[in-house]
Amino acid sequence: MSHEVIQRRMPTEERQNEIIRVAVELAAEKGVDSVTTQNMADAMKVTQGAIFKHFATKDDIWVAVMRWIREQLMKVLEKAASEATDPINAIERMFFAHIAFISKHPAIPRLLFSELLHKKSSKLRDLIQEIISGYEAKIAGLLDTAKKQSLAPPDLDSKSAAVLYIGMIQGLVMQASIFGGKRSLLDEAKKTFPIFLHGIKKRGTEV
Repeated sequence: MSHEVIQRRMPTEERQNEIIRVAVELAAEKGVDSVTTQNMADAMKVTQGAIFKHFATKDDIWVAVMRWIREQLMKVLEKAASEATDPINAIERMFFAHIAFISKHPAIPRLLFSELLHKKSSKLRDLIQEIISGYEAKIAGLLDTAKKQSLAPPDLDSKSAAVLYIGMIQGLVMQASIFGGKRSLLDEAKKTFPIFLHGIKKRGTEV
């Protein structure tokens, strides 16, 4: 009985995953605002009806995409943090793991920071806010631990530093997009992160 249920569900799950994958690829190619369900159907060589068989609305597709982003990004970040030697090292590893993830999936920042998606659907806006807030909380938590271990200044505002961390990634992505091949995302990240690191690490006591 359970085997039969799995057999019935798998095609739907596979098709939904395919729609999500295509939506992400098209967002990278065309921009989030320009992607239509017809574009998705054409890329998959199916009818629009086949798309709407699995997702009731286009917004539902973007919600599924956001959930996929959250799941994949968290896996990448958790793996990076698990290999760290201390909280500060965890933040550094997470930062560059995130940069590598964006390089592999360039549409993701466009999706997370798409003004159209924010305005169009409160459900999408709430989900995006949840992703960003959860990420900020993770970084702030690591910074609080770093303060307890005397690796960061005791007066460091962990929450504000976490907001700056997210903003740094967003800014780097925006510049890489504007300048195209003239600025490498990874190269710029390597130049920028040490400045952030300098701001959050505890200084040696001056004599």
